[in-house]
Amino acid sequence: MKIKFQVVAGITLALLLFLLAPLEALALSLESRVKEFTLKNGMKVLLLERRQSPTLSLYIRFRVGATDENLGMTGTAHLLGHMLFKGTQTLGTKNYTEEEKLLIRIDTIGPAIDAEKAKGEKADKSFLKYLEETLKGLQAEHKKWLEKDEIGYLYSQNGAVGFNAMTSADTTTYLVNLPSNRLELWARIESDRILNPVLREFYSERDVIMEERRRSVDSQPGRQLVENFLGAAFMAHPYGRPVIGWPSDIQSLDKRTTEQFFRTFYSPANTVLTVVGDLNPDEALPIIRKYFERIPSQILPPPLRTVEPEQIGERRIQVVADAQPQLIIGFHKPNPRHPDDVVCEVIESLLTSGRTSRLYKRLVEEERTAAEVSSSNGFPGERYPNLFVIFATPRHPHTAEELEKAIGQELDRLKSESVSEQELKKVKNQIQTDFLRQLNSNSKLAYWLSYGQCLFGDWRYFSDRLQSYERVTAEDVRRVAQKYFVALNRTAAALAKSPESP
Repeated sequence: MKIKFQVVAGITLALLLFLLAPLEALALSLESRVKEFTLKNGMKVLLLERRQSPTLSLYIRFRVGATDENLGMTGTAHLLGHMLFKGTQTLGTKNYTEEEKLLIRIDTIGPAIDAEKAKGEKADKSFLKYLEETLKGLQAEHKKWLEKDEIGYLYSQNGAVGFNAMTSADTTTYLVNLPSNRLELWARIESDRILNPVLREFYSERDVIMEERRRSVDSQPGRQLVENFLGAAFMAHPYGRPVIGWPSDIQSLDKRTTEQFFRTFYSPANTVLTVVGDLNPDEALPIIRKYFERIPSQILPPPLRTVEPEQIGERRIQVVADAQPQLIIGFHKPNPRHPDDVVCEVIESLLTSGRTSRLYKRLVEEERTAAEVSSSNGFPGERYPNLFVIFATPRHPHTAEELEKAIGQELDRLKSESVSEQELKKVKNQIQTDFLRQLNSNSKLAYWLSYGQCLFGDWRYFSDRLQSYERVTAEDVRRVAQKYFVALNRTAAALAKSPESP
């Protein structure tokens, strides 16, 4: 986890002495300035008045991601993120009454094509060709009813910046930055996207996702390495599946199942609205209530029960490709609610944060065996127990094996030698100040506030986390390293050149 905290309260005097004055004031005032509300349907609202510019950063975060997909449905959360840009019954269409007639026909032909393809070698090729041509004709006819990218156009015409969506293993987020006098426009559009979405162009968008996967994963050996690494590290838990989805799953995702996924997880009780910027909370809240309380409440499904079994032996994989060698080493560890997680974050900074960090200094600057090295505490998500991961790229002619040996030596140092108080204090200060500097951005504030509330049920969670760094001791570092950084708990993945490569 890379600086996963959001509220800054009870900052120590030592820290305050070297922080910039504006950051001090901002950090200390967050607790009193964030206004928290719960709408009658269960939706959480966080409002933070911050009048540095006449703009608003607006985040809608849903506690749903790739981990909530059933087997055979990987990529649903990601595809749904794409589909919600397609519009509603009033946005994205010239005449929804007429358009709907075509959508019904398309939604009959699309599943029929999938069913025929599922027969494999037994598929009726002539019938399949007929179905595909019929779908192509219907899609062409459907275009005449479309107002392409109308939501994005409306936002851009009203001064929007950064209109986007993010899908991860844990959450799905829709965000935009707007002039402060456009709050009601945002509320009207976004509530309509939740109330009345139309998943138009579904089958063509599946093809878009397939092309995205080919471009960003299948043709990128480094991304393939990460995908295979996670598949080896997680035997049972969905953290082992790719967020973008497996190719066979993407090709067979159906609209009805995707709509059901939306109705199940895009619930008000699963939603956090966060607005940061030039606003008056007393004026903003009635607007938000007016539009978002229209969304009916619903009961959420029970939480995921799949628990990753304890790893009982080292796992090693190799991906062969005509590409620069790479190395990934990972260790299972608890999620951020566990007290050991904050110690792991201190270790992350000790190893790879900055030019004076241990692995960077040794591998990149002194020995020059690595072109780059980094680490991540909390990979690939944080709702559930996750991984501490080290990434390294050998510098030619050095090898992944050399890097793995050196990394192992540095991890052993953590187990056997006490970190000096000076080094430990430096790392703690660095973690805290790096995050505090982010708080000058409305967008970052909205990001972190919504993240803490959505994932951990309380944006104040990170206030405690910030203070908890002060309690980490050298003995904690040694204990955690001894507990988690062991061979039985290790998964290693290496990208190696094929023997035929020059």
